[in-house]
Amino acid sequence: MGRFEGRPLRADAQRNRDKILCTAVTMFARDGLDATLDRIAKEAGVGPATLYRNFPTREALIEAAYRSELGKLCEASTDLLAALPPRQALRAWMGRFMDYVNAKIGMADALRSLVESGVNPYDHTTELVTESITALLAAGVADGSVRADVSASDVGASLLGIAIASGKPPQPDLAERLLDLLMDGLVTSR
Repeated sequence: MGRFEGRPLRADAQRNRDKILCTAVTMFARDGLDATLDRIAKEAGVGPATLYRNFPTREALIEAAYRSELGKLCEASTDLLAALPPRQALRAWMGRFMDYVNAKIGMADALRSLVESGVNPYDHTTELVTESITALLAAGVADGSVRADVSASDVGASLLGIAIASGKPPQPDLAERLLDLLMDGLVTSR
């Protein structure tokens, strides 16, 4: 961002940045490292200069795309808790976690190249995901719908196991069944 770092983006600039990030995730997942920055810009409906102004290198775009997906996942916990009862919010968030993992799996080659360049896009991932799970569990415990003896790390490990078991090739029906089973183990018996 250079000289404008710290300043909020204009609405149109933010829309362009968001379009670029969304398109990058889709294209890196679909095309891997064959997704060129110019093709990403074209598919996002922006000029190459707009892409390069926001993301001067391929690595910067890959990192921003990953962090954007992580940010959406973590923000979803707050949004879901505002819109749904805690138990339903937790289950809905689990589905979004699977979407996040699938995007990450699709971006594996791009993320691997980023790590090889010396950048660690995962540096706060576990903490941020754990914070989201903790908030969801706490809300469920507070309203009596979720067991109090389950930790966020237990849920996180379970979600990773489900992601691995249902991930490659993607098996969304299996993931949904396993998420329902996990949820059944988290709820209180009334």
